Amino acid sequence: MAAGDEVAGAAAASVRTRGSRRPALLLGLIGQNIGASLTPEMQMREAEAQGMRCVYRLIDLAALGVGVEALPDLLAGAQRLGFDGLNITHPCKQAVIPLLDELSPDARALGAVNTVLFRDGRRIGHNTDWSGFAEPFRRHMAGVPLGRVVQLGAGGAGAAVAHAALTLGVERLTIFDTDRDRAEALVANLDTTFAGRAAVGEDRKASLAEADGLINATPIGMEAHPGLPLPAELLHPRLWVAEVIYFPLETELLRRARAIGCRTLDGGGMAVFQAVEAFRLFSGREPDSERMVAAFGAIRAGS
Repeated sequence: MAAGDEVAGAAAASVRTRGSRRPALLLGLIGQNIGASLTPEMQMREAEAQGMRCVYRLIDLAALGVGVEALPDLLAGAQRLGFDGLNITHPCKQAVIPLLDELSPDARALGAVNTVLFRDGRRIGHNTDWSGFAEPFRRHMAGVPLGRVVQLGAGGAGAAVAHAALTLGVERLTIFDTDRDRAEALVANLDTTFAGRAAVGEDRKASLAEADGLINATPIGMEAHPGLPLPAELLHPRLWVAEVIYFPLETELLRRARAIGCRTLDGGGMAVFQAVEAFRLFSGREPDSERMVAAFGAIRAGS
């Protein structure tokens, strides 16, 4: 199948890379419409700075003409052909879990995986998204009110961001999702750690009217899914607004929010800091986070 051809090509690159005298990594990203991802270049640049070789391949479900049902074959192929690990993104962060042998405590608590390590014949799932969101929030949103926050989206990214928001001190997190069952499952999961601080949303307009902050953890706003995840008239100047999307860096939601005076956080920081932790897991080495922040900016600038 086409997916197998993709993995085989990366494996061939792995053979050449592992023939060099420098330590080598063979990595990949599985997701849908991921052609614009900056993760491969960030990982390869940090590896090079650390004196390592890194081959990183995109395994794009859309480009391959397959769906989430192809995950078992893709994981088996990558493992068989010598990949060191994979990043996992939309729409596979939860679907990948039954295919793994072990979960880190964070991945188990969140019910979502964005990083898979292949070690000694085992597949180990981790989640670096939650810390990826928390670190730039601490850096750039210090002092914002954390009383009531509305989150849109309860998928894989939503699970991680909700955990991060509550860890950061959000007192009441109201979660909306087009799939109510998924929102209820996320809230039930959060209750095991943050009892009573998360709830499924009932009235989006009323919740936003009294909210301090808004987090968009849906794919709406991505280049492949343009638009707004909610009616623009529900925004108000007292809100801070945070995104997980980084392509484009300024989504329509952020543009509208900034126009009325909201304090905002784009998804670029999360993209960098989830990659920082993923590099640590893949390589066993300490990444230079400031170097990776600079690399993100340089890659976006085309340099």
